[in-house]
Amino acid sequence: MLLEVVMDNNVDYDNNGVNDNFVRRLQYAAEPVNERPYHHGNLRTALLAQAERTVRERGVQALSLRELAREVGVSHGAPRRHFPDRQALLDALAEAGFARLRNELRTDVSGAGDEFQARLQATAAAYVRFATRDPALLELMFAGKHRADANAAALTEAADRAFAVMLELIEQGQAEGILEPGEPERVGLVLFATIHGIAALVTGGMIDAGQLDGLVADAIAHFLRGSRAAV
Repeated sequence: MLLEVVMDNNVDYDNNGVNDNFVRRLQYAAEPVNERPYHHGNLRTALLAQAERTVRERGVQALSLRELAREVGVSHGAPRRHFPDRQALLDALAEAGFARLRNELRTDVSGAGDEFQARLQATAAAYVRFATRDPALLELMFAGKHRADANAAALTEAADRAFAVMLELIEQGQAEGILEPGEPERVGLVLFATIHGIAALVTGGMIDAGQLDGLVADAIAHFLRGSRAAV
């Protein structure tokens, strides 16, 4: 796989179930049910969308199940039907992030036509846009240490699906004799390190965002020249 994605091993419980039930009863006694509904149509989707906004605006540290419930407009215990604890929410948010990244990469590469360099340029630009728009989410997607559980396996599979778009491009370039032969993952990792590094320079404030398009174009040109020279 191109990248081995892992998540933080810490589990953060907002409250235990007994306290939640007790507080929920007090809350319902103090305010009308129609102001804090338990049901919300597709509550899981609404919670993940709000969680993504929170991470974008205030960072991962600002996420809590109780605050999410308040922002979405449901009882504070309702999110636990979908996310039993904060770690489950973080894992789901990271998995959704990889799904969105895959869709954005796939959309841009499909719209770039058949020519390899144009497709490679579109894919690199799409990744850098994602990384600079949602750096905190991307850090969450890549963060932590490997956990031997089902959630970690699901995240690894989601990451593999996202970066399969880039690997398919590398294989196209090799098949057309544009890129050096060899293990596609190794060649792809060099490309990924380059474009991810550009995004990190922008989000770290070391280069101006206005330089982004030019830097990505230069990076692709240098990558292709280096690969051709090695054939």
